[in-house]
Amino acid sequence: MLQAQDPSLHRKGLLITAIGGLALSFDIPLIRSSQGDVWSVLAVRSLSTFLVAIAAWSLIRFLLKRPMALIPGRTGLVVGLLYGINSLTFMLSVFNTTTANVVFILAFTSMFAALLSWIFLGERPTKATLVTMAAMLGGVALIVHDGLESGNFFGDAMATCSAFLLATAITISRKSGADMGFVPLVTAVIPGLAALLLLPDGVLQLEQPGYILFDGLVMAPLAFWCLATGPRFLSAPEVGMFYLLETVLAPIWVWIIFTERPSNQTLVGGSILIAALLFHSLWQMRSKAKAASVRGAAAAEAAAG
Repeated sequence: MLQAQDPSLHRKGLLITAIGGLALSFDIPLIRSSQGDVWSVLAVRSLSTFLVAIAAWSLIRFLLKRPMALIPGRTGLVVGLLYGINSLTFMLSVFNTTTANVVFILAFTSMFAALLSWIFLGERPTKATLVTMAAMLGGVALIVHDGLESGNFFGDAMATCSAFLLATAITISRKSGADMGFVPLVTAVIPGLAALLLLPDGVLQLEQPGYILFDGLVMAPLAFWCLATGPRFLSAPEVGMFYLLETVLAPIWVWIIFTERPSNQTLVGGSILIAALLFHSLWQMRSKAKAASVRGAAAAEAAAG
């Protein structure tokens, strides 16, 4: 398994996952702009992503002249199933609660990942991570409480399920060390076919199909490939951190385009989440720099001796 301790690999992982997080921030605005029902949007987005995956995989195999697994073994199949279910829960959350609620709750992905890494990978969280988790739990509780009062509890619950499913997929990918870049793209066919069976009257209902086609053919594949590749170079909690880009940017895009202003309670809960994640990210950067300095000093002392 590749280790994130190599500075060049770590920087590569940061760049890949940052691109993925940025691309993901346009997902909800594009979904909303398509003006379709949940099953039509899910079908078109998922199946177009699947087609892109097959086309890219075929092209890469042709250029490299060597076989390449779409799904690396049973572990890849499990990860793909998690991503497939996540597509369904994510879409249900988008259509049943506000954008701000969805992305703020999804920000909890990194803390779920830290908890799962502790349990299954033996990567014990630091005290700072535990404090961050507690603060984020409080922020999510505020948002979900607001969802209860506004009748959006089902959507908030689906967003929470999405965060847990993503964290589980990231953790398993991290443990395996396999290249999972194509897995979420290929297994998108599962929710896509399921959505086709659930179409109202068996007909796609999309007023602006161009937006969801652009999402499914370009933005979603780019986001999912980058975020699925990230665990090869970064720890699971670090990859989860890049979902923060969607947390910060998606509500801004929706606010600008649809004038959907989050409630005050959601803004407070979201602010707690963002502040906690920023604190944790800065702390991690400082700790890594300090550890690198200590290793450098020890290496210099050993060389001198």
